[in-house]
Amino acid sequence: MLNALEVFTPVIVGLMVGVEFSVAFVINRILDALPGNNGLRGRAHGGRMLGAVMPFWYIGSLVLSAVWAIAGWNTAGAGLVVIAAALLIVSVVMSILLLVPINNRGKTWTPENAPEDWKEQMNRWDRYHYVRVAVIIAAFTLLVIARG
Repeated sequence: MLNALEVFTPVIVGLMVGVEFSVAFVINRILDALPGNNGLRGRAHGGRMLGAVMPFWYIGSLVLSAVWAIAGWNTAGAGLVVIAAALLIVSVVMSILLLVPINNRGKTWTPENAPEDWKEQMNRWDRYHYVRVAVIIAAFTLLVIARG
């Protein structure tokens, strides 16, 4: 079981990192460059779609890391896995406290009902997201190193 966790956990976390990295540095830049309010529509749709999937992915990654830490408690990389799990907890807390409230508002916006400051709110979401991406990249890196 430990061998499966050592392979499966970094793969799941790594895929999550890839999605979140692409949102931060590719997709949102493309959406922001669209003319008119098309970027708003794209961000609202992305917020609905990814907002439905990402909670399971974040919590699932955390659970896998915690199970790995417990199952491999007496192994050489256990400390790194514990730190990675702690970083994933930070990412979940950041999501709940900082990103989800903005996303919940943004996913309902249309060009007709968006607030005047929608771009500022999206920029705030982006800044928080950059930090969250750095946190999950660190967690992923630790998991890969712990695999040894």
